[in-house]
Amino acid sequence: MNILYSIWDFFATYILRNAPYMVGFLTLLGYALMGKKWYDTLGGTIKAIVGFQILNAGSSGLVSNFRPILAGLKERFNLTACVIDPYYGQNAVTAGVEEVFGKGFSQALTLLLIAFLVNILLVRFNKLTKCRSLFTTGHVQVQQAATAYWLIMFALPSLLNNDVAMMAVMSIILGAYWAVGSNLTVKPMQELTEGAGFAIAHQQMFGIRLAYIVADKVFGTNGGKRKKDIKKVGEMEMPGFFSIFNENMVCTAILMTIFFGAIMLVIGREFFVDADIAAAYGFAPMAETYNFGFYIIDTSLKFAVYLAILQLGVRTFVTELTASFQGIADKLLPSSVPGVDCAVCYGFGDSNAVTFGFLAGLTGQIIAIVALIVMGSPTIIICGFVPVFFDNATIGLVANEKGGLKACLIIPFFSGLIQVFGAAFIAGWVGMADYGGYLGMFDWDTVWPLFTVIMRYLGYVGIAIVVVILFALPQIEYRMDPEGYFLITEDYDAYLEHEKKRNAA
Repeated sequence: MNILYSIWDFFATYILRNAPYMVGFLTLLGYALMGKKWYDTLGGTIKAIVGFQILNAGSSGLVSNFRPILAGLKERFNLTACVIDPYYGQNAVTAGVEEVFGKGFSQALTLLLIAFLVNILLVRFNKLTKCRSLFTTGHVQVQQAATAYWLIMFALPSLLNNDVAMMAVMSIILGAYWAVGSNLTVKPMQELTEGAGFAIAHQQMFGIRLAYIVADKVFGTNGGKRKKDIKKVGEMEMPGFFSIFNENMVCTAILMTIFFGAIMLVIGREFFVDADIAAAYGFAPMAETYNFGFYIIDTSLKFAVYLAILQLGVRTFVTELTASFQGIADKLLPSSVPGVDCAVCYGFGDSNAVTFGFLAGLTGQIIAIVALIVMGSPTIIICGFVPVFFDNATIGLVANEKGGLKACLIIPFFSGLIQVFGAAFIAGWVGMADYGGYLGMFDWDTVWPLFTVIMRYLGYVGIAIVVVILFALPQIEYRMDPEGYFLITEDYDAYLEHEKKRNAA
C-alpha cells in the first residue's frame, strides 16, 4: 500500500502539477494506445515536454517585458492595459490562476483532455447529437482551455472545493463548444471551398456563421440582391505594400511598436529610469545614458521575439499532443469532417478579402480603443495580431463570398468594435486584465462573456441553460434541412443537386 501511495504522490507532485510533464504523459499515453513504435513514442513525448518548456520561456519573457509598461500605466494613470491576443491570454492564466484561485495551470491541461474526449463522443454519436466536426486545432484548444478554466472558476466559485465536479462541468461546456462551434462552420466552409471537406476549429466559429448569415441576408442574394450586382473584393486592384501585413512576425512588431511606443512616450522617460520604482515593480530600470527612442523600439520588438518563442513552443508540443489522439478519433467518427485552423480557408475565395477584412477590423479596433480612452475605461485594450488579423480576415473572406465588398468591409469593422468592447468588459470583470492579457477573439468577446454572466448570476441553473443552448444549435440547424444536413459532409456534389431542387421548389 505504501508503494502505491508513493507512486501516486510522485505522479501528483512531479507530473500532474507540472504542466510540461503532464503534456508529456498525455502524449505518451496517446501514442501507446495507438501502438506506435517505442522510439516514435519516446521522441514524441520528449518533443511535447520540451515544447511546453519553450512555451514557458516565451511566456516568462512576455511577462518581464510587459511588466514596466503595466506598472507605468497603473502608477501614472491608474489604468490596466490588456493585450487581446490568445497567447497573451494564455500567459495571463499561467501567471495569475494560482494567485487568484489557488489552482495550478496543469488542471487546465486536464480540462483540455477531458473536453476533447467530450468532443469525440459528441461527434461519434452524431446521428443523435447532430455534431459533424472534430476540433483538431491543438494550439487553439490549449488557449481556450486556459481561458475557459479561468472564466468558469470565476463564474462558479462554489466548484473550487470540488475538483471532480469542476472538471465535469468545465469539460461538458468546453467540449460542447468545440463540437457545436466548429459544426456551425461546416456549411460556410463547404460553400466557400466547393466541398473541400473541412470545418473551422478556431476562436471565431460563431462569428463565422453570424457573418455568413448577415452577409447573405443584408448584402447578398437572400436579401433580394441580384448575383451580378454583388461586387466582390477580387474585382479590385490591391497595392503591393499590403502584403507586409501577411507576415505574422512583421505585423506583430509593427503593431506592438505603434501601440506600446505611444504608451511608453505618454508614460515618459523618467518612469523607466527611476530605480526605486523599478525595484518596487520588479523590473530592470533603463540606464540614464540610454537613448529613450531606441529603448522603445527595442522593447516593442522584443514582444514579437517572445511571442515567436511562445508560438514555437505551442506548435512543438501541440503537434505531438494532437497526433497522439488523432489516429484513434479518425477510426471512430463517420459522417464527420475535421475542424482545422482558420488560415486553411485563405487559399479559397478572393485572396484580397483576407487583407480587406483585416484592415476593416483593425479600423474598428482602433476606434473602439480611442472610445475606451475617451470614456475613461479602467481597462485599456491593446491590439494583438492574432485577433485583428485571423478573426477579421476569416470573417471578411466569408462575408465577401456571400455579400461582396460592402459585407467584407462593414462586418469585420463591427467585429473589431466588438472585440475591443467585449474584451474590455470581460477581461476587466473577471480580473484577467490585471495580468496583461485576454484571449480577445470574437467568440470570447461575445459568446463566452454571455455564458459567464449566465453562470455567475444563475449558478447551476445557468450551467443548464448554457448546456441547453449549445446542444440545441445543431438540432435546430438539422431540422432546417434534414436531408441535406449530413449530405453536405458525405457527398458534396449530391448536396448541390439537393440544393437546386430545394431552391426550385
